[in-house]
Amino acid sequence: MIVIEQSPQPNEAEKHNPMLKMVLELGPLLVFFFGNLRGEWLAKQFPALTAIGGPLFIATALFMAATVLSLIVSKIVFKHLPIMPFVSGIVVLIFGSLSIWLQDETFIKMKPTIVNALFGVVLLGGLLFGRSLLGYVFNAAFQLDEEGWKKLTLRWGIFFLFLAILNEAVWRNFSDAVWVNFKVWGTMPITIIFTLAQMPLIMKHSLENKTDESAQ
Repeated sequence: MIVIEQSPQPNEAEKHNPMLKMVLELGPLLVFFFGNLRGEWLAKQFPALTAIGGPLFIATALFMAATVLSLIVSKIVFKHLPIMPFVSGIVVLIFGSLSIWLQDETFIKMKPTIVNALFGVVLLGGLLFGRSLLGYVFNAAFQLDEEGWKKLTLRWGIFFLFLAILNEAVWRNFSDAVWVNFKVWGTMPITIIFTLAQMPLIMKHSLENKTDESAQ
């Protein structure tokens, strides 16, 4: 039975394994980078992989396998599937399969565009209906008041749309190697910098800080 996150509050497993949750979400991306970087070497070591195609297609197949494994481990350890990795995983499997089947790299290159645009639209759309959906994503990291979640959701929604546009600009105008490096070493630092820039907002609206202040 597939169980998706139903509460923005972390369960006990997530509270005790925050690093594991991060590894499960970032791991498939690192596997994809390694697969593309060492695709030719992997094909020599495992000749059966040549049937998949070139390095980018081998990386895509490994990405798909790592994504499925990550979701399985998440289900076993955390007793549910995290929303964003689950949605991203579905898109990875669909577009990855199309890329390999049709031997067309366009599908896997458009995957970040589709996923980021989808997340951006969902987050901003949720705000229109009075729902701050970002709490389901960062539930194991911190708890905010309602105003804090709304502001953070708005910012992340816009940021996801920015990433979608940026991915389109990179893959359509640069080489495969540049795009893969950007996907791992460009998108990740940009996201980390953006996340750190949200810390003042998070600290201001943190429920833990308010609890500590009231206790003094």
